[in-house]
Amino acid sequence: MAVRSHAPEKAKVLRNARLATFAENAQGIGIVEGGAVGIVDGRIAFAGPQSEIPSELAVAEQVDCEGRWITPGLIDCHTHLVYAGNRANEFEMRLAGASYEEVARAGGGIVSSVKALRSASEEELITQALPRLSTLMAEGVTTVEMKSGYGLDLENERKTLRVARRLGEINPVSIRTTFLGAHAVPPEANRDKDAYIAKVADEMLPALAAEGLADAVDGFCENLAFSPQQIERVFNKASELGLPVKLHADQLSDLGGAALAARYGALSADHLEYTSEDGAKSMARAATVAVLLPGAYYFIRETQRPPVDLFRKHGVRIALATDCNPGTSPLTSLLLTMNMAATLFSMTVEECLAGVTREAARALGLLGETGTLETGKWADLAIWDIERPAELVYRMGFNPLHARIWRGQ
Repeated sequence: MAVRSHAPEKAKVLRNARLATFAENAQGIGIVEGGAVGIVDGRIAFAGPQSEIPSELAVAEQVDCEGRWITPGLIDCHTHLVYAGNRANEFEMRLAGASYEEVARAGGGIVSSVKALRSASEEELITQALPRLSTLMAEGVTTVEMKSGYGLDLENERKTLRVARRLGEINPVSIRTTFLGAHAVPPEANRDKDAYIAKVADEMLPALAAEGLADAVDGFCENLAFSPQQIERVFNKASELGLPVKLHADQLSDLGGAALAARYGALSADHLEYTSEDGAKSMARAATVAVLLPGAYYFIRETQRPPVDLFRKHGVRIALATDCNPGTSPLTSLLLTMNMAATLFSMTVEECLAGVTREAARALGLLGETGTLETGKWADLAIWDIERPAELVYRMGFNPLHARIWRGQ
C-alpha cells in the first residue's frame, strides 16, 4: 500500500462557487454567493466573495466550480470503525424474537466482536476497515475519529489503535484515535469490573499514551458497563497524562454521565438519550459538545429521544456522527445520519450540517484546524452538485458529491 504524500501543492483558487462557510461569526451557515476559496500549501488562504480575492492569488491556478456549493469537508466524530467480522447473525436472531440475553448466551454481543478482533491480524483489520473508510470518504468525509474498545487487553487495544493510525497513513484523510478500554469487561476478567478498570487506568492507558497511540480517552458509563466512580478512575489517569476525555453517556439510563463528562471538561458526551436538564446545564458550562448518534437510536429501536430542546435552551453545541460499529450502528453514511437526525430528532438543516462540520470539529478539539471555511485552516473541502444545502439532509441513499479535497489535494 502506498503511503500518502504530504508534498505541498502550488496555490489555486476555486472560483464561481457558492460557499457555506460555517464560520462562527457568520449568519446561519455562512452563505457566500459568487464565492471563492484560495488554497496555498494545503491551507485556506482566502474564503469569501470572488470580488475580494487577494491580488497575490491572481497568478494561482484557477478552477471553475460552475456554481457548485463548497462546504467544509465532513467530519465523523464518533466511530468504532476498526473491527473484525460482523454481527448480522445477531441482527437476524433479534428479528426472530431473541432477547439480548439469549443472543449473549449464544456467544453474541460485544464478546463476539472481542473474539473476532483478537484473532485478526493488523493487515486483516486494515483490509476489513478500508471499505468502511472509503465509503465515508466517498461522501466528502475528510476527518474520522476511530475508537478502540474491542480488544480489551493491552496487546489488542494497541493493535486497534495502530491500525487506525495506519489507515490515516495510507489514505488522504485525517484520523483521530480514541482509547476506549473502558468499553466492556473482557471474558477473562470474570465480571470483576474494578480489577479490570484498575488495569485500564494503571497499565493500558499509560502504555498507550507513552507510545503516542491515543489522541483522547473514552469510557462507557452505563449500568451494563461501568459506574461513574469507575469512569472517574480512568479520567483521573487521563488528566494526569494530559489526554482529553470523551464519554458514552446517558444512552440507556441517566447515571449522571453528562455531568460527569462536564466535570472533567470533556470534549464531548455522546448518545445522551436520557440526559437531564442539570446534565445539559453542566455540559453548557463546560463547553462539552453533545454528540448525537441517530444510527444507534434507529438500529436498537430506542424510543427515548435525546433532549435536543434542552441542548438548544442552554446553548449546548450539537454534533452528529455515524457511531459506525458492528453491533448497534453498522452505518457508514454521514449523509443518511443527517437525515435521521432531522427525521428522528427534529433537528434543523442548519443544525445537521453544522453537526457534521463545525461542531464535529469542536467535538474532536480540532476547530482551530478544520470544520469551517476560514483563512488558516486546512483546505479540507467538499464540492457538491446541489441547488441548496438542504439537499444534503433531505435525500436518502443519494450522494451528490462532485469532489473531495483533503489538505488542498
